[in-house]
Amino acid sequence: MAKFNFTKAAIDRLPVPDKGWSYHYDLKVQGLGIGIGKSGKKTFILYRKINGRPERVTLGPYPGLTIEQARGKASEMNAAIANGANPAEVKRGRDAELTFGELFNQYIERHAKQNKSTWQEDQQRFRQYLEGPLSRKKISQINRQIVASIHSDITLAGHPVVANRVLALISSIYGWAVSAGLLEANPVKGIKRNKERSRDRFLQGDELPRFFQALGEETNETMRDYFLLSLLTGARRANMLAMCWADINLERAEWRLKTTKNETPQTVTLSPQAVEVLRNRMPPDPSGFVFPGKGQTGHLTEPKKGWARVLHRAGLSDLRIHDLRRTLGSWQAKQGASLAIIGKSLNHKNQNTTAIYARLDLDPVRDSVNAATNAMLVAGGLKADVNVVKFNRNKVTLE
Repeated sequence: MAKFNFTKAAIDRLPVPDKGWSYHYDLKVQGLGIGIGKSGKKTFILYRKINGRPERVTLGPYPGLTIEQARGKASEMNAAIANGANPAEVKRGRDAELTFGELFNQYIERHAKQNKSTWQEDQQRFRQYLEGPLSRKKISQINRQIVASIHSDITLAGHPVVANRVLALISSIYGWAVSAGLLEANPVKGIKRNKERSRDRFLQGDELPRFFQALGEETNETMRDYFLLSLLTGARRANMLAMCWADINLERAEWRLKTTKNETPQTVTLSPQAVEVLRNRMPPDPSGFVFPGKGQTGHLTEPKKGWARVLHRAGLSDLRIHDLRRTLGSWQAKQGASLAIIGKSLNHKNQNTTAIYARLDLDPVRDSVNAATNAMLVAGGLKADVNVVKFNRNKVTLE
């Protein structure tokens, strides 16, 4: 162990050890040292005995950290030690603290997968909007200003509703962390959400012919059938993506969802057209997902590219996949279905109609869905009173 007055010239001349690390100490500041590894890397440290125990704290790499900066850091830590603190323990506490990425993984595994049917949407939003700016930050470093900045950036990019959903996700993550005793406060509290307007977009009668034709021209059968069944069932995105053969009974024309966004089970009635699409997709051994994928989930996760192709061919704009769900409900209303019937078929949760839904059986719901399906097909330029929908590569035909 050598001691000398640290200067740039002196440090630059220090020899590189054959193995391990060698340490040299400054004459001006107590405990300030510099370590040299066999690769030639140099790092400033503070080495002191605290409460009789030797402690070493890394200050930063040389020359990124200058000699004067290292002396300043070391002097501050020496003052803290004189006042009874232990900088090494403080640093160990920071190192042990979770990063936001680690907290998110715990949130998904310990909470979301058990309690949210939309947990995969949480993963998608994390990857798209939060992984870059937050993943490596310690959770205590993330404050209201940082979160508000993320919300503002997404809003200014033209996605105010998405910004609100991302903000809600961050709030949910920190809310769970507080309840689990990992944190004391939620940094989202006090951040104002964007105003949202209720969306009323659905496929109109003059748009359905182009939409069905564009679906018929879609060469990716998985995408084609996913969009078609989204329209014919009105199911939510998360449930459609994770549709399993084990939950489908084609003889009863029913699809049983064990859980939904409303945290309640649902039986989805399948129109004859939906049944036919499923029969055509059914493999010899119908197990697993109806729309399989190559990712970790095992099923289709992102149909945006296919959706863009369909919209381009159909010449449609401002139409989202979720609007297919609204389209079914709108065409049910056109056929005279009551709000209670529509609500039950789409599994809407409303305090004013929950009691009514509970008393409804599936027969009127099935009649309403079938009537709406036939009306959409007729408006799309297809035959009335149909039982079967068949999609060839370049056209749609009914029998």
